[in-house]
Amino acid sequence: MTLGDTDFPTPGEGDDCRMVREILDLVGDKWTLYIIATLRSGPVRFNELRRQIDGISQRMLTINLRGLERDGLVKRTMFPTIPPRVDYELTELGRTLLAPVMALVTWASSNQENIRGARARFDSN
Repeated sequence: MTLGDTDFPTPGEGDDCRMVREILDLVGDKWTLYIIATLRSGPVRFNELRRQIDGISQRMLTINLRGLERDGLVKRTMFPTIPPRVDYELTELGRTLLAPVMALVTWASSNQENIRGARARFDSN
């Protein structure tokens, strides 16, 4: 499948282009791909999610989860226990992101040596 000129929004084409850019910014965020990939197997508690995503702070995880929840990609469920338990899981809409996200992660993993080599060649010039 190839994209024709009419299939790809041109920057500056009004609200549609702006919204697409906002969505791509969210999905392309440093942590969003990790969060979506980590939630792919089902509900995960906040602290377990934080442990599984190496390097993410509590604040950044909270901010990203709120953004994903706002956009309808993640569902937050709070259980009235002591201490309170909060689970996060992908919504139906969020699950539609799994295939493209995992394809991107797989591509990055498969091509990391090629990119590392290209960077080394570029930097040596």
